[in-house]
Amino acid sequence: MQFTAAQIALLIQGKTEGDASVAVSSFGKIEEAQEGELAFLANPKYEEYLYTTKASIVLVNEDLELKENISATLIRVPDAYSAFATLLTKYQEIATQQLSGIQQPSYISQSAKLGENIFVAAFSYIGENVKIGNNVKLFAGVFVGDNVSIDDNTILQPGVKIYHNCILGKNVTIHAGTVVGSDGFGFAPLADGSFKKIPQIGNVIIEDFVEIGSNTTIDRATMGSTIIKAGAKLDNLIQIAHNVEVGNNTVIAAQAGVSGSTKLGTNVMIGGQAGIVGHISIADGSKINAQSGVTKSIKSNNTTVTGTPAYDYTAALRSQASGRNLPELEKKVLELEKLVHQLLAERVTNAE
Repeated sequence: MQFTAAQIALLIQGKTEGDASVAVSSFGKIEEAQEGELAFLANPKYEEYLYTTKASIVLVNEDLELKENISATLIRVPDAYSAFATLLTKYQEIATQQLSGIQQPSYISQSAKLGENIFVAAFSYIGENVKIGNNVKLFAGVFVGDNVSIDDNTILQPGVKIYHNCILGKNVTIHAGTVVGSDGFGFAPLADGSFKKIPQIGNVIIEDFVEIGSNTTIDRATMGSTIIKAGAKLDNLIQIAHNVEVGNNTVIAAQAGVSGSTKLGTNVMIGGQAGIVGHISIADGSKINAQSGVTKSIKSNNTTVTGTPAYDYTAALRSQASGRNLPELEKKVLELEKLVHQLLAERVTNAE
């Protein structure tokens, strides 16, 4: 697929500067791009490469002032980074839309209802009473259990497993190896020290425009639903336990874990390897730093916490500053002790 600078500028509402007829067919980093590729410049640290790049087209911020002549055609936009992301999204959509049909071997139950222009790759399984919307793409090895509903434009990458009764909204993307709807970790301790499994009869609901990374697990609810709300973004290797609710536009980085029945508010940001205990609430706009351990509810909106147990980030910075001063404080204390001993010794001498 080839696109001219004029076509690209029209798509992202930019202004061309140079040869608007030049065409590109792929993307590249500004420091490595070759002829026929499109690059972008958003970080001033990379501006030096603008004057040496071999890229045919470069997206730049509209307020960029050139210091030297360049060979590439520029497309000026308000935000080059955002415009580049838009182009990548469109490029991926075009490539994905070309996939359609049902490859063999695959299994599709007779009771399943399939929408238009879907793609089912080889070795996929679609169970009883499954409902699949339009333009859905299921890549190799995807498992869709009985009574699952998948809405329009959703993409399940290779090896994704969706257990029975789960519901996926529109424009959901789930990456390879993720499991949605496996049993929650529910066991009742018995008098003899053993554990009795508690059946997990709920489901998982993933709302529209959610993206979930590779090898993440989202457990089904004991009763009711585990819910990932619209616009949430989950990284790779995340554990979401039973009956958790992840709020709209919340983002969670890799290796984080959220324990059962905890509710995350809207626009929460959670760093990598953070852990959150069960049955608490996290207020809207909260920020939880990487490797933090959250042991109690965060009740005030837009709070930032860090550490284990997690506490206010500003207070943590003050504590760290104080900690760095401890050697100097110890030195001063020793000097004061020495001075006190001298004064006491002089007092005893004077008394005699």
